Amino acid sequence: MSISLSATTANVVLNGFFEDNSFVSGVEASSADAEVFKALAAAPDASVFPHLARWYKHIASKGDAIASLKTADAPAAAAAEEEEDEDDIDLFGSDEEEDAEAERIKAERLAAYQAKKAAKGPGPAAKSMITFEIKPWEADTDLDELEKLVKAIEMDGLIWGQRGQKIPIAYGICKLQINATVEDAKVSTDDLTDQIMEFEDFVQSVDIAAFMKL
Repeated sequence: MSISLSATTANVVLNGFFEDNSFVSGVEASSADAEVFKALAAAPDASVFPHLARWYKHIASKGDAIASLKTADAPAAAAAEEEEDEDDIDLFGSDEEEDAEAERIKAERLAAYQAKKAAKGPGPAAKSMITFEIKPWEADTDLDELEKLVKAIEMDGLIWGQRGQKIPIAYGICKLQINATVEDAKVSTDDLTDQIMEFEDFVQSVDIAAFMKL
């Protein structure tokens, strides 16, 4: 997992992310949480970033154990285990005689191997969290209505954050900052940006403020 954000932007992004998630990846604390924890310069202000502060306090409570948190998803290890399983299964037996009994044993072993492989199922889908910054045309643009329109966009593998934020720019104009979690294989960032730009009466431009692999 790689992070390259300013401290303020990181806190905003992470606070939005932990509003909907307990940990960086998976259902328990992992090395991904440890990496994000170490990247934060100090404990976040709970009055400004309550969700991030809750997560930070939980990870901090682990003390020295933070360094030993295991990896949440280890596809390489799973692949190695699968390869080892394949090596352990002798599909063709050691009997060179091609008789009916040898064929039966081969069929049984092959069926057992296929059943074991199917039981493992597919690995976890790769996901990313994206922070969009949407700039309106005018100061009086209804950002609440714009947020409703954006969140009405539906794609397989797309989940919008619960609440967007209005960030002042200048001359009374605010931009809308909104988070989305996407499955990389299913959602194209360019397609999603194009759909937001289709609300041309509201939207002047769309920028990606942060992109974080989960």
